[in-house]
Amino acid sequence: MAPAVRGLKGSVWQKLKSAVFDDFSQEEEWKIMLLDDYTAKLLSLCCKMTDLLEEGITVVENVYKAREPVPHMKAIYLITPTKKSVDGLIDDFITKSSSRYKAAYVYFTDFCPDSLFNKIKASCAKSIKRCKEINISFFPYESQVFTLNIPDAFYRCYSPTLEKTKDKDAVLQVMAEQIVTLCATLDENPGVRYKSGPSDRASKLAQLVEKSLENYYKTDERSQIKAKTHSQLIIIDRGFDPVSTVLHELTFQAMAYDLLPIENDTYKYKTEGSGGKEKEAILEEDDDLWVKMRHKHIADVIEEIPKLLKDASSKTKAAEGKLSLSALSQLMKKMPLYRKEISKQVVHLNIAEDCMSKFKPNIERLCKTEQDLALGTDAEGQKVKDSMRVLLPVLLNKSHDSYDKIRAILLYIFSTNGTTQENLDKLIQNVQIQSDSDMIRNWKYLDVPVISSFVAQQHKYTRRDRSKEETFQLSRWTPVIKDVMEDAIENKLDSKDWPYCSRCPPTWNGSGAVSARQKPRASVREERRSGARLIVFVIGGVTYSEMRSAYEVSEAYKSCEVVIGSTHILTPRRLLEEVKSLSKPKDIVCIKDE
Repeated sequence: MAPAVRGLKGSVWQKLKSAVFDDFSQEEEWKIMLLDDYTAKLLSLCCKMTDLLEEGITVVENVYKAREPVPHMKAIYLITPTKKSVDGLIDDFITKSSSRYKAAYVYFTDFCPDSLFNKIKASCAKSIKRCKEINISFFPYESQVFTLNIPDAFYRCYSPTLEKTKDKDAVLQVMAEQIVTLCATLDENPGVRYKSGPSDRASKLAQLVEKSLENYYKTDERSQIKAKTHSQLIIIDRGFDPVSTVLHELTFQAMAYDLLPIENDTYKYKTEGSGGKEKEAILEEDDDLWVKMRHKHIADVIEEIPKLLKDASSKTKAAEGKLSLSALSQLMKKMPLYRKEISKQVVHLNIAEDCMSKFKPNIERLCKTEQDLALGTDAEGQKVKDSMRVLLPVLLNKSHDSYDKIRAILLYIFSTNGTTQENLDKLIQNVQIQSDSDMIRNWKYLDVPVISSFVAQQHKYTRRDRSKEETFQLSRWTPVIKDVMEDAIENKLDSKDWPYCSRCPPTWNGSGAVSARQKPRASVREERRSGARLIVFVIGGVTYSEMRSAYEVSEAYKSCEVVIGSTHILTPRRLLEEVKSLSKPKDIVCIKDE
């Protein structure tokens, strides 16, 4: 039985099942599975150990580490085609007499270079019973969100120190190949288009993706060219919407990842009482309550979770009140379920209260300023006449830390399409952020005007009118990418600004997608299955608010699923540190050798 996972995670698991595990479906013997760091993370995102047990896997080991030999068992190697992983495989079968396993079944996540393939052939060919490339080079982070496996992608894409090197083109080529494995996993051959802009990054990547798609579908198992499917892939550069990257977001997931020290999706908290223990909770889609709450505004979360806790507690009390033996046995059966339910609610209440403890003293005041600067209008819809006057109270407030002041200065600069050199120097000096000034200055490398000039007048995206939509006063901003998604589905993107790379782009049924809003609810699943798919890829990182937009737009346009991806996922603090590092030499940033 496959795990109950949705969307992208389910697609990856199904592909792993058909490409790897189905090869052994007729066998009843247990096997060992060898993974490297990438494939260990990939599997952890789309299945559990119990799912692997059902596929006949009894032990999972790291291919890099020393292991005890088990010569009577077959080994499945699910690894990346890198020197380190291949060396781990060869070491296990270096001599026939000292082989660690009975035989090797090798599955590469991606194309294996001839040099590595020949090395395997020369060293341990007789021990290998199967060798296959399965083409999964991305992480299904959420049901509609993916990331790529490229260390230091931000630095490689934007650093001026790499401007005259081949590194930038090389990283775009790797990105293109990984994006194609996503399309292949979804069985899509999309029309590829990009946002034209001051830089050629998006157009270069779009062309590389189109070329890689052509090559992939010419050489797939069916040996025939796959026609374009009813899908679009839109490629956007990070500088397209800088505002959404630094604004304080007040929806649950985005706020938690911005304000709390959540690392590797793990939230740490203490239980109540004097001897409170430190506990950990992983924020993942297996937790239904997290899925239900993550895109809601913090005000709604703070209201809803205590109600759920109260309901769960009253259920247990009501059940305890019935003293018959059958009632007690029923309660005993249900107690673990209630306990699990309540413990999840307690975790999310802790997160929400943690967020509010940071929000109330400082962030609340900041948010009004940020929203006014981002939108150019106040909560009453009045135009902001003097952005500097809006910004100054934040800069003079001693309770705001330097990160928050830098975020506010950036919003001021974005709102005015750059400032003067003199004004920028004064701001940096007065706020005393000289050591972090590159967090502001280096935005020029993302083609965002920091110093205003006639040439730098940005082609700003024409925003959709959302004045009729109900919003909280401190959450009036909508990520620009949400407008792009809706315009793409409704076929309103201007082909001059959003050109296709594909020679024969697919017919895009925008109107069909829109009319699906009026269709009866029963037809939604069927509609999705036969409907269109919009894939959005952002070079240089995607924010949690932009991820939320993909789900909101999919919900509004029933016949079109939106999938969003990037090189990595951003929090404002992480992005500012990455922007600061752009002007540093390559060896200081420590790019790992892949």
